[in-house]
Amino acid sequence: MSGAHDKSPVYPDEQGNIKKFEITYDQYRKRICKYLSLKVNPMVADDLTQQVFLKAIENIHTFKENSSLFTWIFKIAQNTVKNEFRSLSRKKDIPYDFTGYESQSISLDFAKYVEIRIDISSALKNLNELDQQIISLRFFVDCTLSEISKIVGMRESAVKNRLYRSLEKLRRELKEWGDIAIMSILDMISIVNKSETNDMTDSLKKVHQDLFNELKDNVERISLKYKHQPSRKIIIEIYPDLPTFHQAVGEENAPNWFMGTFEENYLKIVSPLNPGPEHTYQSILKSTVHLFTMWLITDINPRAPKWARQGIGGYESKGMSEEFIKNSTLDTIHNIVIPSFQELNNDTWDFETMKGFQFSYLIVEFIVDKYGLDALNKVIRNPNGFNEIFQCSESELHEQWVEYVRNK
Repeated sequence: MSGAHDKSPVYPDEQGNIKKFEITYDQYRKRICKYLSLKVNPMVADDLTQQVFLKAIENIHTFKENSSLFTWIFKIAQNTVKNEFRSLSRKKDIPYDFTGYESQSISLDFAKYVEIRIDISSALKNLNELDQQIISLRFFVDCTLSEISKIVGMRESAVKNRLYRSLEKLRRELKEWGDIAIMSILDMISIVNKSETNDMTDSLKKVHQDLFNELKDNVERISLKYKHQPSRKIIIEIYPDLPTFHQAVGEENAPNWFMGTFEENYLKIVSPLNPGPEHTYQSILKSTVHLFTMWLITDINPRAPKWARQGIGGYESKGMSEEFIKNSTLDTIHNIVIPSFQELNNDTWDFETMKGFQFSYLIVEFIVDKYGLDALNKVIRNPNGFNEIFQCSESELHEQWVEYVRNK
């Protein structure tokens, strides 16, 4: 069909290109729906979102190219929700009520290395209406400062100043959460509690705080060390106990030592408060760093061998003491049945039985000690390049490593 017969509504976007309005819907629908969810329940918000875009399509001819398309649509959303309230309550104006947002959390990403999600509903109530609106537009609806300035009718510099002052007030209001809210950690991390209860007890707050501290001290260091910034945000899911965690990851019959894994950009761990018989509170915290490191290596190269992922994870998290590694591998080393690199790619529960965690650690330690960190970085990215990286074959490198562990 030629363009002359195409009746789909179009608009001139900010670059002057002509795009179909369906692209606009896909681009802005979630943000508009988030805003409407601040005002009404999710089911009604979905219906109102459809109404907003229908009105936008009908009135696209009034859109001026020199303005922001998003803020133009947002104004329609504001009027739509006001009309909804008027029809229900016959009130002419309804104040903003952003504190009813069902997640009751906020991402404080106003600094380079910050991504903190915390409950702010009660603290928000102590801010005035305009500050609530600015914070909610910025953090719930993901508006830019420029977009907010157009929505609230203020200069962008004034919006920025109000936002920062409001965040400082929130920091004071949040009491024990205040220090967490200003900690600098890599802006790729957030933590989600998977417990059935929504109560944020003092002990659970401590878990989150300790996790943040552990990650703050390690995540940026590890990313710089291996010359890679995460390609996606990392979500840490905390499960209340081992059975719940095992069921959630589809491993109901897993051994008790299995307390964490990652799937895509989700790190899944059992709660440090209930770690099971083979772990402790502290070992779960260290295991989170281990999992993040494994994920990072996979993000660098999905084909990196398991011994590299596990070994670097253990090496960076320091979850195993040198004494434990030595004592647990003593018989295997003495009997010269040290696994090959290929055997350490075993993806079954036998990996633990063959002391795979310990031997993977020892491979990494050996490479760093003998060849340096640069060689380790190269083998992550080119796991078959033994001759190029080490000037020897895989079997020759294995022999060197066996001699290394026997003489430790």
